[in-house]
Amino acid sequence: MASILIADDEPRISGFIEKGLRAAGFATRVAATGPDALRLAMTDEFDLLVLDVNLPGCDGFEVLEQLRGSGSRLPVIMLTARVELHDTIAGLEGGADDYLGKPFQFDELLARIRIRMRTDEVTAVTDLSHRNLQLDIRSRRARIDGREVELSAREFALAEELVRHPGQVLSREQLLSRVWGFDFDPGSNVVDVYIGYLRQKLGAELIETVRGVGYRLT
Repeated sequence: MASILIADDEPRISGFIEKGLRAAGFATRVAATGPDALRLAMTDEFDLLVLDVNLPGCDGFEVLEQLRGSGSRLPVIMLTARVELHDTIAGLEGGADDYLGKPFQFDELLARIRIRMRTDEVTAVTDLSHRNLQLDIRSRRARIDGREVELSAREFALAEELVRHPGQVLSREQLLSRVWGFDFDPGSNVVDVYIGYLRQKLGAELIETVRGVGYRLT
């Protein structure tokens, strides 16, 4: 599952973006200051950064400058109310991959993110497999023994997380945070429900329950 860092100090805006991205199948995390955004962006845990310019501590241009100065190639989409031509040019020439002004339509931001992710995926692994299960990350298609199986966006994200960690036991809490988001109700049984869906579609023998811990691919 792709993970996106949102750097914005306005909770209303960051919450709006986070909710929409999670619904679209992305994992997210929010940074409210420039230093926090830079620190997290340098961890290699994220696939893309949505970066506001007006951040406390150091602004988005400074974050971008230090990020690119470190050699990081993390895709960056700047999202800001500063839409004057010289600001746009400064952002793009400073190493941003895209520049979108506020106010904005979420669907446009999502389209730009997907375009950038597809571009970045050219050199990334786009096919995952385990035993008789194959996942095409780019097209979001799953196959069992060569036969295509229809999975919902959330089912696919859960299957992808399991296939990326073959043989490793993943707890319900880990799966909740990575597939549904960090603020999802930890008391929910949604993981168990979706594991049931995957077993019905992919085969009951593929996913093992580790009692009291979580799940793993056999």
